Amino acid sequence: MARLVTSISKLGSSEPFELQVAQGQIAYHKHIYKFGQNSVVGNSVETIWQQGGLYSYPPSATTMTVSSSNTNDTSAGTGARTVLISGLDGDYNEISETITLNGQTAVTTTNSFLRVNRAIVLTAGSGGANAGTIYVGTGTVTTGVPANVYTTINGDGTNQSLQAFWTVPANYNAYIHQTNISTGNSSNTPAVLKTLLVARPHGGVFNTKEVIVLTDGNHLQNYSFPITLTEKTDIEFRAESSSGSVSFNVSASMNILYVRMGSSL
Repeated sequence: MARLVTSISKLGSSEPFELQVAQGQIAYHKHIYKFGQNSVVGNSVETIWQQGGLYSYPPSATTMTVSSSNTNDTSAGTGARTVLISGLDGDYNEISETITLNGQTAVTTTNSFLRVNRAIVLTAGSGGANAGTIYVGTGTVTTGVPANVYTTINGDGTNQSLQAFWTVPANYNAYIHQTNISTGNSSNTPAVLKTLLVARPHGGVFNTKEVIVLTDGNHLQNYSFPITLTEKTDIEFRAESSSGSVSFNVSASMNILYVRMGSSL
């Protein structure tokens, strides 16, 4: 039987604060690493997520449908069998639910989601991954694709959604202490990629918090003083190419510490 090892910090020595948070040993503190990819960013602003285009948030809390474009993603299939959906309810509290897939036939969640922050394949058949694209959304589902898409898991072996956006839960403040942007240029034509880190406070509009411009490679940004965001704030990475003939394969990530309101950082 595995034995739980007590943190050495509790024994009078010291351990990095970040490690203690990751171990769940700092009360009221949580960490999330959010990352996403958009393989074809052209000369219009797009959110960094695999579905492409500018992301539209659910207008209200609602049950979601979960379905796949491939019939092998089912309870006894060779593809994905169960998926964990994580997000926020109508009061912005964290919720999650495990769904057993039924191929292209939609399965409806029990919970109502106001935000869908992440989806992960938990179990799969002999293929070890989802065979098709898994969709979380609302509206009419046609061959596995809902009318309104809020999360996808592409059939590329990653086994989870790749979306560089997140919403701060109720009763928490969030602190972005690191971001990273990387890009591959799909053409030799000169072009630059403009990336935007944007945030929308509850009841407000999206404001730009950081602008990073690249031609290729990556940019790792550490913030000496973290970007502070209040509860219920939507956070998102966006990008746009300067050229109509050049698209970029963009990935982005955010390291976020969120702390229960009324607790010290």
